[in-house]
Amino acid sequence: MKKNTIFSSLNMAAVATAALLASACTANYLNINTNPYEVSKEQMEADGYGLGAALNGMAGVVISTNVNTAQFTENLLGCTQGGYFGDTGSWRYTISQFDATDDWTRVFLASDQVIPLFYSNYTEINRITDDPVPLALADILKVAVMHRVADTYGPIPYTQIGADGQIAVPYDSEKTVYETMITELGAAVDTLLKYPVSAVPETADYIYGGNIGKWAKYANSLRLRLAMRIVNVDEDFARQAAEAAARSAAGFISDNSDIAQFSSFGTSGNPIYAAAWYNIADIDGHVCRTGGESHASADITSYMNAYNDPRRAAYFIDSEWPGQQYCGIRRGIERPSINEAGHQYSGINITSQSPLVWMNAAEVAFLKAEAAGVYGFDMGGSAQQFYEEGIRLSFSQYGVEGADSYMQQDTPVTVSYTDPWTEDNPNGRVEPISAPSVKWHEDGAMQQRIIIQKWIANWILGNEAWADYRRTGFPELFPASEAGNRAPSTVDSRRGARRMPYPQAEYTNNPYMGEAVSMLGGPDNMGTDVWWAKKN
Repeated sequence: MKKNTIFSSLNMAAVATAALLASACTANYLNINTNPYEVSKEQMEADGYGLGAALNGMAGVVISTNVNTAQFTENLLGCTQGGYFGDTGSWRYTISQFDATDDWTRVFLASDQVIPLFYSNYTEINRITDDPVPLALADILKVAVMHRVADTYGPIPYTQIGADGQIAVPYDSEKTVYETMITELGAAVDTLLKYPVSAVPETADYIYGGNIGKWAKYANSLRLRLAMRIVNVDEDFARQAAEAAARSAAGFISDNSDIAQFSSFGTSGNPIYAAAWYNIADIDGHVCRTGGESHASADITSYMNAYNDPRRAAYFIDSEWPGQQYCGIRRGIERPSINEAGHQYSGINITSQSPLVWMNAAEVAFLKAEAAGVYGFDMGGSAQQFYEEGIRLSFSQYGVEGADSYMQQDTPVTVSYTDPWTEDNPNGRVEPISAPSVKWHEDGAMQQRIIIQKWIANWILGNEAWADYRRTGFPELFPASEAGNRAPSTVDSRRGARRMPYPQAEYTNNPYMGEAVSMLGGPDNMGTDVWWAKKN
């Protein structure tokens, strides 16, 4: 699908700052002409308008509320490579087949809806207030946005980005980026603990309504996420960060009421929903009820079928294949068209008003389980305790009963899939995958068990699932088919895409690209591992 085929919408708060971008160019997007008639810093602080516009404008970028942007970053990138979605559109070039064009792979780093929009708001909030609390919130949001960019490409401009309005600045090594982010989060947590009752207006905070304690929990939880991101390559720093987070008085997101999520949308509603339901099939008057260009993937439906998971009805729309209630489409294949058979696969059970979840309580519990059980970090409890807590929190999040019975399943499972479209085509069958039981055991499959259950609980957080898959190798996903992998010389069909290539515009506009590729340590393509995944 071309980028102009979905109606774009910014969340209402970002509209207040969108005008700032109108005259901005990519290389110097913060050089904005001063408006002699604009309200003063004092006026903006007095009514909270500027504060709210800037904070909520930044929040709308963490997972973009713009439909076109979210389609590329979530539906077609994170959720396909993370094993959640399969694309059923008719486009020729795709991320899932490893031959996407620059228009598809550039979005996180070069789209005007991510870095320029974020840093324009970030600069504005630093202009209009000296209050340490909203400035700390801005730093938390910066990490929430930019770690997803680093996860996607590897080395990125970070420590100098935005200085003098520039994006064409030197790149930082991944070690520098992640350690800086973790340090910034620690500083933000300390600030929020110092000013726990600071008055951030409810209207200035679409995430937690001005609740500083919940922001501190989110920042601390994000610190743990990033510590575990780098644990295989920077274990000493990861240990210090994870254990500092566990000791912090801020605590973690530990209850579903503390989930970090955004739900203030424009007319298009949840952008992942809008993109998934775009271009639905209409065959002889039969309007597809499972979705349009994105459906559930065969990976997630097959794993949950193997575990007889009670959350399937909350995650998926029943397929239209006879006798197969939950049946996703395999990723990395030559796809059937949406009108031919694509519409028959299970859909994604979200609505236009479903929130965009940034981080849920279950994920944090599984992070603690892995830190304690696999790496021996002191997280203030046992790995089993955190693991089981993660499963219960996930069931509760979706209003599903049966978590305790689910956790008693003590038999390893076989995850299998046969494409019902046609059994004799090259996509038809895959080699079955062996997966451990749900029931907790401190055995050689402990990390695999934790990550599989975390992956199921993180449904639709595709970029996080993709990061875990690259870092740990779990869950094992179905490989791309021989016909479906259009870049076999650079991307291994079983391992999948390891990163996205840098935008072509960076080679033209940024004189530091040679250094960036050198720090990457491999060719600038989808097959090169990022730093924290090189162990695998």
